[in-house]
Amino acid sequence: MTTMRDNLHRCSNEAILLSKIVNGSSLQPLSGGSPKQIVLLLHGFGSSGADLIALAPHWQRALPDALFLAPNAPQRLSYLSSGYQWWPLSAFTPQALATGAASAAPAIEAFIERKLHQYELTEANLAIVGFSQGTMMALHVGLRRPRQVAAIIGYSGMLTGGHELAHLPITKPPVLLVHGSADPIVPVTALHAAKTELEHLGINVTTHISSGVGHSVDPVGLRMGGEFVANALTE
Repeated sequence: MTTMRDNLHRCSNEAILLSKIVNGSSLQPLSGGSPKQIVLLLHGFGSSGADLIALAPHWQRALPDALFLAPNAPQRLSYLSSGYQWWPLSAFTPQALATGAASAAPAIEAFIERKLHQYELTEANLAIVGFSQGTMMALHVGLRRPRQVAAIIGYSGMLTGGHELAHLPITKPPVLLVHGSADPIVPVTALHAAKTELEHLGINVTTHISSGVGHSVDPVGLRMGGEFVANALTE
């Protein structure tokens, strides 16, 4: 049974998560001109934008006009000064993960709206990339945008709230899922489950399993992600 204390705690967390996301780390277009595309990088639990922005230099040559944005999640971890979370991972049940992703989504939505307006771009110029908890957010937000984004890439994560998607007016951007076969944090079975659910919805899903890799991105996955984003944003 949910108590008043639980409700107050949840409301407090939601208030924090709905606060405005500020820029964490970014990489300006290699061309030196105004951005023609945006690649939004969503970090994992306990990490920060400074971590995931490391993907950008590997992809920049194929996307010289892209602005890479890696914001910090709104909530800082109390026990890790440099770490952030999209929502507290206090439970790992499907319902808890779906509820957490839904509570964090408005902050990312507002950030996307702000950046698209700032650079006079549309969802067709936007790719969303996530790692771990950031993948959960990339899939949650990307599939529910009112207009279709160019692509979604998820590393070492999972799909949350998949059972709801069949009843929502979702968009169907191409999705790439990459996962390590030896991931001890998020089992590789999460990739298979997400692929099945997404394909059932009519979404084109490409997958890659990195043999022997843990909760990280290997060179093959990195290369595939760069090619996938570049193809989607330069068609």
